[in-house]
Amino acid sequence: MTGLRERKKEQTRQRITAVALRLFAERGFDAVTVSDIAEAAEVARATLFSYFPSKESLALQGVGQESLADIVARRPAGLSPLQALQAHYEAFADGQMAAMDRDQVLAQMRVIFDSPALSGAANALLYQQRRALAEVLAQEYGETAAALVAAQIAATALTLRESFFHLLADGVPPRDAVRALAKDTEIAFALLEHGVQHLKGR
Repeated sequence: MTGLRERKKEQTRQRITAVALRLFAERGFDAVTVSDIAEAAEVARATLFSYFPSKESLALQGVGQESLADIVARRPAGLSPLQALQAHYEAFADGQMAAMDRDQVLAQMRVIFDSPALSGAANALLYQQRRALAEVLAQEYGETAAALVAAQIAATALTLRESFFHLLADGVPPRDAVRALAKDTEIAFALLEHGVQHLKGR
């Protein structure tokens, strides 16, 4: 029964998400109310709020929520911070094929890009993620170097995702986009590890 309840909860979450993103895309984020979403998803407002504390959190779900700091802090012995993060992003690339709803991913990105308020909120979440990563890296590199390294990692991660979404938006088949993401991830972390000298001879 517990497994059935969890599946039903996940189905409800997915339905609310799909409906909300469709409404945001059709009308614009600011023009859609929580009541609009609840009615279209056929759930009570209270039910919607049990899944998402605000309309903004619904639109921004997944943005900045992965804890890069925890990935580094809890990495297996023998792995450097960059190796642990590279493994994380490679796993992200592998998991995209199974988890991705192409239209939903694109709808979310367009909704965020089209709303100055959401774009600002997304940037704030990513900034918090970067600051937390810098705090953990400071134990190995010192505060100044850690802040610089965290900024480079954050910029790299953002660029990888943007490139991936642009491929999807341009009509590249999801399987090919995922393969490109995996290749770009390998190049990106080689650059972080070795610098631009690594590009010579490629």
